[in-house]
Amino acid sequence: MATEAAFHRRNAPSRRVLRSSVALVSALVLLLTGFVACGARGGDIAGSPGEVVSVTPVLGATTERTAAYLNQWAIQTPVRNGIDAYRVVYRTSAPDGADTTASGLVVLPRTEARRLPVVSYAHGTIVRKDEAPSADAETDRARTALFAAAGYAAVAPDYLGLGEGPGSHPYAHAPTEASASVDLLRAARTVAEREGRELDDTLLVTGFSQGGQAAMALAERVAAAPGLGYTLAGVAAVSGPYAIREVQTPAALDGRVTPRAAVLYIAYWLTAMNRIYHLYDEPGEAFQQPYAQHVEQLFDGRHDVLSVSTGLPATPGELLTPRFQALALDPTGAALRAMTDSDRACDWTPRAPVRLYVSPADRAVPSANAEQCLAALGGDRASVIDLGPVDHSATVRLAMPQILAWFGELAPAV
Repeated sequence: MATEAAFHRRNAPSRRVLRSSVALVSALVLLLTGFVACGARGGDIAGSPGEVVSVTPVLGATTERTAAYLNQWAIQTPVRNGIDAYRVVYRTSAPDGADTTASGLVVLPRTEARRLPVVSYAHGTIVRKDEAPSADAETDRARTALFAAAGYAAVAPDYLGLGEGPGSHPYAHAPTEASASVDLLRAARTVAEREGRELDDTLLVTGFSQGGQAAMALAERVAAAPGLGYTLAGVAAVSGPYAIREVQTPAALDGRVTPRAAVLYIAYWLTAMNRIYHLYDEPGEAFQQPYAQHVEQLFDGRHDVLSVSTGLPATPGELLTPRFQALALDPTGAALRAMTDSDRACDWTPRAPVRLYVSPADRAVPSANAEQCLAALGGDRASVIDLGPVDHSATVRLAMPQILAWFGELAPAV
């Protein structure tokens, strides 16, 4: 900066001319690149989906440092190259279609390749904004970096309302998981171009838990819209709740899902879906006291999972009113629409191969979700991969190296 300032002092005829020239050049740069940082809030935004609002470098590492970084987070895999990661704020759509912004992570490999195939990774359930991949969620950042360390351009949406996104998170709402993911892919093209790179139209999609649902929703959207500029090469979804109505909700109420986990999922989903579908007028209609008076505040994006869990009861029966327990098992009206809208992520016929990774011992997201999804997908391009009798968190650790190897067969990075 000092050197640049000295250059201008020597060459500018006057400070007034200098200020005018700098302002003009800055305006042109911002206009041409689209990298305009702003603090606009959702609802005050006007722009194209995927338009970049701001880019912030969050991680840069050599090959050796990348290997050490992944190893720190228990990800042991061959590392081909270093990486550069960016937090990207971009324009997208709210559940009601209004303009808003979201954030996400874009990670580029330090390779000589100009044109890069792309991997989209979708993260699992988080309750605090700063646990998103582009913020301080090192585990999900590392899982995204895993693919960039193998030569891919890798992206990870924070989803709406997490990371730098305004408002509350519409938890497990597949339509906006898909739109936020698609629009991050659009934004990633701009980021890559700024760095002298180009994103190939080849797209590989993966995700874990909530992100398994998000991955399938993204894949369905890409497959249905060739105009997006991506060709789906493969999908690998891990332990996702693909069947909220038929599997996940009944399992949360009958004990197949660990009660503490079931309580968190149900409370998070109901408060989120109420903002979109208007399931209740007052929390007391859905939640028993004393939980009704503070359940919505627990999911404001500032509480961590321990605070949320300690603020809720031990079982779904203590959480829900009898009316909403019955509605969960036999949904009608707005509740039925809320479930149906997000259960469509598997309602498509894939041309690219799809693998659904599961564990029969999963007590958070039962493997029957994958069986339901497989039946909906139909055809011979989809399959279920049994990871063995491990718990929910272990499924992603076991699956990620397998997914990376499989993606390398489908669309190898140069």
